[in-house]
Amino acid sequence: MTAQSVTVRVPAKVNVQLAVAGPRADGFHNLANVFLAVSLYDRVTATPADELRITCSGPDAGQVPLDTSNLAARAALALAARYGREARVHLHIDKDIPVAGGMAGGSADGAGALLACDALWGTGASRDELLDICAELGSDVPFSLIGGAALGVGRGERLTPLETGGTFHWVFAVADGGLSTPAVYAECDRLRASAGTDPGPEQPAASAALLDALRSGDAAALAGAVSNDLQAAAISLRPSLADTLSAGSAAGALAAMVSGSGPTTAFLAKSAEEAAQVATALQSSGTCRSVRVASGPVAGATVVD
Repeated sequence: MTAQSVTVRVPAKVNVQLAVAGPRADGFHNLANVFLAVSLYDRVTATPADELRITCSGPDAGQVPLDTSNLAARAALALAARYGREARVHLHIDKDIPVAGGMAGGSADGAGALLACDALWGTGASRDELLDICAELGSDVPFSLIGGAALGVGRGERLTPLETGGTFHWVFAVADGGLSTPAVYAECDRLRASAGTDPGPEQPAASAALLDALRSGDAAALAGAVSNDLQAAAISLRPSLADTLSAGSAAGALAAMVSGSGPTTAFLAKSAEEAAQVATALQSSGTCRSVRVASGPVAGATVVD
């Protein structure tokens, strides 16, 4: 019996380490990207249709492309092509992850659509096949599928799951408007070139102190080890982010950083109660559009209905 519809829930991510090498010959950058999946979710529902169609609801839904540039659409097309069928599906995205905010919302939708279409069509793709398609779609998409915590190397698509010893509590401050990920990488390259600090294209390494902090579940130790090589570039393009980071630090966050390529900023707190206090202070600071509280690690893309 064919399913009438399938809904997949898929989480946002925060990069607790984002080490960025210099540009490779192909224009990409080798990364040491330590991902943590957090409890902000998009839901992708796949329903049989006469043709591929994308719809979206939720905050900032108007900023989400509804054509084949959307990673959800590309995921459906890629799975259909691999299994020799037409991508006749309506994909509805219930959007709750900030759009263009450095939290892999688009990548989450790609992973969610891939898992939803696989279940809807009964293609029975293996985990490795799904991860292979994810890697073709984009560097962050494989992690959106597996969730938890992982180290991504290469462009970030080659993943090694990481052990975590507890739950980490986060506050995310959402900025007005987005930032283009390619523009942030280009600005990072420009800043390094002007400062004479280009590190070269070799593969960076994950921080041993950071991996130890994740393994032990020690939020204070994690706060001392987080890093993001794109932060200076994001602030260069959006100087107001510095005010948001300062407001979160003043409110008692253990660590304050730009999330991925931004412009969302991430604040690590000692507990759920302290996260709520940081969130309240940020909300009243006037330095951001909205504030979200989340925790992680959480599971990756999961069929929920």
